[in-house]
Amino acid sequence: MVRWAAALAGALLLVACGAEQAAPRAEAVSSPATVAPRVPGIAAEAVRLRTDEAVGGRVQVRITHTGGEPYTVTGVALDAPGFAPLPPTEADAEFVAGRVTDLPTPYGEAVCPAGGGAPAARVTLLRPDGVVEEVRVPLEGDTLARVHQEECDARAVAEAVALRVDRLEAGPERLAGRLSLTRLGAEEEVVVGRIGGNVLFDVAAEIPLELVAGDAAAAGGVAFTLVTCDAHVLAEVKQPHLFPVGVRIGDRPEVVVDLPVDDGLRAALTDLVQQVCRRG
Repeated sequence: MVRWAAALAGALLLVACGAEQAAPRAEAVSSPATVAPRVPGIAAEAVRLRTDEAVGGRVQVRITHTGGEPYTVTGVALDAPGFAPLPPTEADAEFVAGRVTDLPTPYGEAVCPAGGGAPAARVTLLRPDGVVEEVRVPLEGDTLARVHQEECDARAVAEAVALRVDRLEAGPERLAGRLSLTRLGAEEEVVVGRIGGNVLFDVAAEIPLELVAGDAAAAGGVAFTLVTCDAHVLAEVKQPHLFPVGVRIGDRPEVVVDLPVDDGLRAALTDLVQQVCRRG
């Protein structure tokens, strides 16, 4: 029982990694509207790990020392046209040729739609001679483009309708409630076509849930069922309250957003885990 309780507590608290030749140092580029030139000795890629998805609001800037003199990265920030700029995040990462290190980097509010230009990272370098300089390094990969699309899709849905689970009723094996749609700004039909579960919970709902044009609200039943009490799963799950929802507004393609989970639903799901696994 103590072992299970510790695993469960850990799971619930979680709901909160060919050189180039050295060349003269590059100057920082100020405009994000063009692709930044390569910076000798450094390459960067934006990646998103499972932990970043769980925490939210950040990616990893994966920096590779591609050759030449060593340096220390003391700060990193995104310079991407699709996101509001944020101040640099402090770092203290030493690099020698061939070393690769991921640096957690938050991104600002998404700009929808985005302006033109290629993403880059502004990296503050401390050179061996004590000189500090900022360089603008082009970011490889499509991670930021995918994050931007997700953020803008979620905003469009949030501005159109309020999605909520309420009227919760706890049973011995499942948590039942009502999935409701309340119109905010959209005048078109809004349809919830699917809702998914995760490694802890299956979700069943009365779908498609349709909010027809002209109606102010619509609602249908929804139920959450725990699928495992395995201590390893409970200890390792990163997003126990993440439920993807497919939403279509008018004739636009369906987008997938996260089901809003308020404190009441989160507490009820936690209670369901405790009750079912205690009996088991």
